[in-house]
Amino acid sequence: MSLFLQLLVVGIATGAIYALIALGYTMVYGIIELINFAHGDIFMIGSMVSIAILSLMGINADSHPQGFTLVSALVLACLGSIVVCAVLGVVIEIVAYRPLRNAPRLAPLISAIGVSLILEDLGKLWKGNTYVAFPQIFPKVDFTLGPLSFSNINVLVVLIAVVLMVALQWLVTSTRIGRAMRAVAQDRDAAALMGVNVNQVISITFIIGSALAGAAGFIYGLQYGSTIFTVGFNLGLVAFTAAVLGGIGNIAGAMAGGIIIGVIESLATLIPESVLPHGGGAWSRAIIFAILILILVFRPSGLFGQQVPEKV
Repeated sequence: MSLFLQLLVVGIATGAIYALIALGYTMVYGIIELINFAHGDIFMIGSMVSIAILSLMGINADSHPQGFTLVSALVLACLGSIVVCAVLGVVIEIVAYRPLRNAPRLAPLISAIGVSLILEDLGKLWKGNTYVAFPQIFPKVDFTLGPLSFSNINVLVVLIAVVLMVALQWLVTSTRIGRAMRAVAQDRDAAALMGVNVNQVISITFIIGSALAGAAGFIYGLQYGSTIFTVGFNLGLVAFTAAVLGGIGNIAGAMAGGIIIGVIESLATLIPESVLPHGGGAWSRAIIFAILILILVFRPSGLFGQQVPEKV
């Protein structure tokens, strides 16, 4: 039971990262029905930007900042990653997607794959083709509560993710720009006739989704302590699965899908070698994509359903 609860905590923390990445997929799809395959690589750039900012502050793997220095390092690294990824996201939308908005649907999809490969090569040229250590500036402290064991980093990761997801939900449901986003998602032409600046709304959607990917890149570094140029492709596919599981285009579904996928991936390690060769941990990604196939076959709208326009 103690191991189960510990894996559950790790799964929730990992799932929170997946959820933040999945939100970018589902927001963009909900607005312009495009699977932005470059989104995972924006997350990768965010993790590398966080490392670069910490290095500029003179913080490395051997540093142990405390007090104001610790707080400022955390805030600046997180905000820096968010800002850079937000700018990168809107530039990609303007350069690679906007000119193809009215083209056949295959054209922007190929463009998204091309942008993904460009970002991967940029990451490889910038930080090399091996794992890059993320300075563990936040001192890890383990806690035990009965059979439950967790660390302060697990708590911080989940806390940051929950705050950002709640803020996004409030933005979409309770603000003017949120209403404009929902209007464009429902009927782009009708929204334009009602005075909504469609290009601006789509750009803001890319800014928000990419900013969340930047935050995910930062907390990924805190959780796992390293990054590599291929991490965006790998985690992007898992986050896309989470978005499909929850219901692509459904924000609440993407959040729930990320947590569910994270928990499944973590608990898969409990499967013994007598059931699966080399144990369930070696098959965790296969299990996740098997779930994706089952969802697409038996419930294409996802567990929580897609958000589709109401026909009246």
